Amino acid sequence: MTRYRFHATNGSACVFDAIGRDVRRIDRLTHRAAEIAERVMGSLEDQEDWAQWRVSVHDSSGRRVLVQPFVLPADAVARAA
Repeated sequence: MTRYRFHATNGSACVFDAIGRDVRRIDRLTHRAAEIAERVMGSLEDQEDWAQWRVSVHDSSGRRVLVQPFVLPADAVARAA
């Protein structure tokens, strides 16, 4: 099992994951990144534009292994329309 850190950023603002999470299967990284994105969107309520936000996933050696854009929940997309 490898420990991964899930950092969220839009290029200027950052939410750093100092602890990380152990992930047994690498195919679960995208699911965990989506969970992190949802948590960040819920905690930064004053942020309106999520288009530039990404979750950057790093392994225990600090190497970036995945970059996943934020995806708005379906109800948020409906409200914006």
